[in-house]
Amino acid sequence: MNKTQKGAWFNLVMVLLGVAIGVWVIVELVVLGRLPEGFAMVWPLIAFWLVVVIAIISLRRKQSPAEVDSDERDNLIKHRAVIASFVSVWILLAGVTVIPRFVVGIKGSIPVWLLAFINLCVLLGAGLVYSVAVLVQYGWRGKDGKG
Repeated sequence: MNKTQKGAWFNLVMVLLGVAIGVWVIVELVVLGRLPEGFAMVWPLIAFWLVVVIAIISLRRKQSPAEVDSDERDNLIKHRAVIASFVSVWILLAGVTVIPRFVVGIKGSIPVWLLAFINLCVLLGAGLVYSVAVLVQYGWRGKDGKG
């Protein structure tokens, strides 16, 4: 597994961690009607830093000294993934612009804090699309299609 694939896996894990934390915060605030407190405030930070430390260790390690950081194929894969991510941003922005109209109606309003949440969701969606696009182009496995 090369550096681009490791980065895509790290990004995928971070996006999924962000989604999990976001869902947890929404459940705490909206469903349970309370602010998170105590250890519940600390575990997302512990999980975040644990993933970061593991990623730093795995991204620095090479399979062999002869392994290059990236080649033309890696650059082409990253370029295609960026294009897919860019297209997904436009699709997601169009969706989050239209969906509230159906949820709250044409004369309804949404709270201002929800706009930041919507932008964060679009960012996480774009990161997810980028990571999946990179991994799909590599065939989910190694550069040569093997483990």
